[in-house]
Amino acid sequence: MKELKDYVRSIPDFPEKGIIFRDVTSVLQDAQGLHLAIDRMQECLKNVEFDVVAGPESRGFIFGVPIAYNLNKPFVPIRKKGKLPCETIGEEYALEYGTATIEIHKDAIQPGQRVVIIDDLIATGGTTEAMIKLIERLGGKVVKIVFLMELAGLEGRKRLADYDISSVICYEGK
Repeated sequence: MKELKDYVRSIPDFPEKGIIFRDVTSVLQDAQGLHLAIDRMQECLKNVEFDVVAGPESRGFIFGVPIAYNLNKPFVPIRKKGKLPCETIGEEYALEYGTATIEIHKDAIQPGQRVVIIDDLIATGGTTEAMIKLIERLGGKVVKIVFLMELAGLEGRKRLADYDISSVICYEGK
């Protein structure tokens, strides 16, 4: 049987020389790879008590919704600025070149709710840190963060040291 890591396509020198891009679409395009990815991420929640699953567009939706469905939990989307129709709160965060803003509906998380964040990748941790700030501003408590892949060389885990993090696949480099 193939390992989950075997489903991830590695593309050297993308987006720039010296970087190995870890392509999640090759996992999604294989039924067994997708099934294995969702099962392995869901296993990370085995002993976690939580009320809500949250995830960022778009890959956080891809992995978070089936996990929420399987565990009979609601799913809260976190989206790019201007994409949610109701009243929102936003958080700006740094990108390699510039900034971006993500938003969440103001009524998506209730005070005291325990939240799990699901996403495909942790690199520097900036996007995840912004999601945590949104959830906490609404009174939620992030009790677990699960990633399919981790680029350990970018040290995102250090940035999120106060949180319980699991990654299914860990790559030592960038």
